[in-house]
Amino acid sequence: MYNRVILVGNLTRDVEIRYTPSGSAIGKVGIATNRRFKTANGEQRDETMFIDLTFFGRTAEIANQYLRKGSKVLVEGRLVLEQWTAQDGSKRSKHSVTVDNLQMLDRPGETGGTGGGYGGAERSYDAPSASPRQSAPSESYRQPAPASAPQPPEPSVPEIDIDEEEIPF
Repeated sequence: MYNRVILVGNLTRDVEIRYTPSGSAIGKVGIATNRRFKTANGEQRDETMFIDLTFFGRTAEIANQYLRKGSKVLVEGRLVLEQWTAQDGSKRSKHSVTVDNLQMLDRPGETGGTGGGYGGAERSYDAPSASPRQSAPSESYRQPAPASAPQPPEPSVPEIDIDEEEIPF
């Protein structure tokens, strides 16, 4: 059997991060994805889906540090059924996605808070596949495809004093 979900959308709120007693990070956030389609009579319609996401380990810490409400992301993970009992005693459930791979898609100067302030290259952070307690992310870089038309110069990014040991990539 195969349980794999890939979503591209914008975060609906800032990442909420918590730590387990053993020190492992757990981050929760929501994502909004859009689908545009034509109805049978030719009318354009938009459909928006809101999905809850859960990050573990170093991926949760990176998401909390660099992503904000409105940040555009691509996430890959697995669908999970969460079940609980409400305060009134009724049984409740919902589907959410446990994120295994995160890619920040914002560019500097775009909407999305500080999510795009990492230089413009897409970066991918893989959550551990075996255990959420491991915390070493791997990263992959993908160069943008060469454009045939000349592109305007990149906006300058102000210098910020950052300790290089704190940068996760």
